[in-house]
Amino acid sequence: MSSLEYLREFNLPSVIIRLVLALVSGEVIGFGRSQKHCNAGMRTYMLTSIGAALTILISMYEYQMLCEQWAFAAEYSEIKFDGTRFSAQVINGIGFLAAGTIIGISHQQVSGLTTAIGLFAAACLGIAAGSGFYECVIISDILIIISMEVLQPLEIAFKRKLRYITLFVEFDSIDDFDVIKRTIAEEGAHIFDADIENSKREIDKFPSAIITIRLSDEKPSHSQMLSTVAVLNCVYSVQELIS
Repeated sequence: MSSLEYLREFNLPSVIIRLVLALVSGEVIGFGRSQKHCNAGMRTYMLTSIGAALTILISMYEYQMLCEQWAFAAEYSEIKFDGTRFSAQVINGIGFLAAGTIIGISHQQVSGLTTAIGLFAAACLGIAAGSGFYECVIISDILIIISMEVLQPLEIAFKRKLRYITLFVEFDSIDDFDVIKRTIAEEGAHIFDADIENSKREIDKFPSAIITIRLSDEKPSHSQMLSTVAVLNCVYSVQELIS
């Protein structure tokens, strides 16, 4: 019997390996999120993964006990065992945890979606580790890290090259919005949608708008459009919104 086949069996060494693998998987995913000061840090991912692995190990333990020490009681009471229900409940439960990391922030944007799906992935890794599916855990770890860390700057760079741009602009008064629209039109761009958030000047707030723009073929640069709007005397601040 090979060592890998031995570790696929339900014994103390395999239990230790599976829990450690679940812990490391959660740590690897959570480290990058912790560095970015996300809602769920490294310990959250680690505990999520370990907890998911524990549910599978518990189901395996109960099945073994029902086949051995508890066999008589199981036969007498006609207990029907379904180990898949444990992992199903983990998936259901992780939904509540992940939903708590999703928050609405200003400018009609939502934050925490990547953190939420990362927790879901960490739970699935824990289930795979608890099941002894070692190859799946290692390959999934690599793919998840590539998706969450390596591809993020590439995704942002790709979105910045699109001919569509969404700006959040703060200006002195609501009348200045016409000036901003004319300036955008002079750049050959077309405004698809404009949502004014604040129409009056307050003590700590300026009138503002979220503007979705389609850039011209001749001037597709996001930075150029930002600079064009930012230099207007009536504009207090401007930023690009990237979902």
